[in-house]
Amino acid sequence: MDHFLELIDVSELTTRVVAFAPRLGSALVFFVGFWFLYRVSRIPIEAALKRGGMHETIITLLVRNVYRYTVLIFGTVMALDQLGVNIGAALAGLGVAGIAIGFAAQDSVANVISGFLILWDKPFEVGDWLRVDGQFGRVAEITLRTTRLQTNQNTWVVLPNKSIVDAVLENLSKNGETRIDIPIGIAYKENVEAARAAILPVLNGIDVVRERPAPDVVVVELGDSSVNLLMRVWVDDPGTEPAVRARALEGAKRALDDAGIEIPFPHLQLFLDEVRSPVWKDLREFVAARGRGGE
Repeated sequence: MDHFLELIDVSELTTRVVAFAPRLGSALVFFVGFWFLYRVSRIPIEAALKRGGMHETIITLLVRNVYRYTVLIFGTVMALDQLGVNIGAALAGLGVAGIAIGFAAQDSVANVISGFLILWDKPFEVGDWLRVDGQFGRVAEITLRTTRLQTNQNTWVVLPNKSIVDAVLENLSKNGETRIDIPIGIAYKENVEAARAAILPVLNGIDVVRERPAPDVVVVELGDSSVNLLMRVWVDDPGTEPAVRARALEGAKRALDDAGIEIPFPHLQLFLDEVRSPVWKDLREFVAARGRGGE
């Protein structure tokens, strides 16, 4: 220990510490000052954004992430400058590193930007039923990177926000009650009114179907092998669509069978007109002429 103390110039060390102390104190003052600035300004900024109707997730992103780290970075830069650190070289290095990270994570950045747009524009909210990108389910959670749907099969579908922004999205919950269109066909020889009378009691008997607007059955197309009808019902909860569709189809099939109304399968009918005697006479003369010509 004595040998170690002999190697150290205590007076010089003391001089350096005393000379460095003001810089260290100034650096701490700058850093603590910026931290205090963030803590004081955070609450009024959040309150102002909430009054503006901004989504809670965006507020958290902007205030407790972007704003906080921006303030703390400025505080750190100012503190390091007081300590005599070359800030220019450090910032240049951070800039190069940031560019490299940005190229490597461009898909994630695109999803985050898309998530910000979703939260800002609000095409849907948690609890809404969506049909998007081939998926149907209730929005369970919206994050900056993904949107999570819970399907009727109780599965969890995670969709990148970029794919949602780029896709055609159908929100079934935005305007309240939803109409469900269910196609069914009858043969051309059948009576549309009779088919409608057989189907409507089935639709009215489904408990989740609204009485107003009332269910109806309309002709939508004269198909190749059937008269195509559309059973239209209104429901309050879009999540009941698969069950309503299944019950309506099964009940309509049973009702049409009981009424003796045919539900045709795709088929092709070929009609042959009568071949009259002059045709046969002309054919015999043609063959005879060809025979004489061959001799």
